[in-house]
Amino acid sequence: MDARQLDALTSRARQLAATGRRRILGIAGAPGAGKSTLAAELVAGLGGSAVLVPMDGFHLAQAELHRLGRADRKGAPDTFDAAGYAALLARLRAPAPGVVVYAPAFDRALEEAVAGSVPVGPDVPLVITEGNYLLHDDGGWAAVRTFIDEAWFLELDPVVRVRRLVDRHVRFGKERPYAERWVRESDEANARLVARGAHRADLVIPVGVGPV
Repeated sequence: MDARQLDALTSRARQLAATGRRRILGIAGAPGAGKSTLAAELVAGLGGSAVLVPMDGFHLAQAELHRLGRADRKGAPDTFDAAGYAALLARLRAPAPGVVVYAPAFDRALEEAVAGSVPVGPDVPLVITEGNYLLHDDGGWAAVRTFIDEAWFLELDPVVRVRRLVDRHVRFGKERPYAERWVRESDEANARLVARGAHRADLVIPVGVGPV
C-alpha cells in the first residue's frame, strides 16, 4: 500500500473518530490480504484516538478444536466464538463511563488466544477491528456487521497474497511444504468464503503489490 493511499484511509478513519461518539471501523478481507498491518498503521496514525481489537482473539482454544474435531480446519468460521465476538463489539460500541473493557488477542507464536490483552478505555473514540469474517452472514457471524459503523474490504492480488501467507506461516515455525499445503487446502477455502461478503462493505480497497 502506497503512502498516498494510506494517508487517504487514515483521513477517512480520523473523520469517523471525530463524530463525537464511539465508532467501530471494521477491516475485512481474505487471509494474507494485509488487514492487521493496515489496522496497526491506522492506529499509529491516529495516535490515542483509536485502539485495535482483532477478531482473531476469538479463536477457540487448540484443546477445544481437538475436542470438536476441527483442529485441521483452524481458521474456518466455526473455529471461532462468533457470538462472543459480536457481544464484545456490542459492549465496545456503547462504552460505560469509567469502565475499561479488556479484549482478547491472538498470539501467533503460541497459536492461542490470550484473554485480557487489549485495554479499551471509555474515552477512545474509535475501535478498529479486523478479521476474515466481519462481513460473513452465516450463523453467529450475521450479528457482527450490525455493530460495525463502517466496514472496509481489502482486495490483494491472489498470487501475491498466497505467497505472503505461506511466508508468514513459515516465519511462525511451519515447514514450507506444510505451509503451502495448509494455504492451498485451508486458507484458500476460507478466502473463497470471505470473498462472498465483499458486497456488504462500505468501501472496497484494492491493495497494490508494495509492502502491506
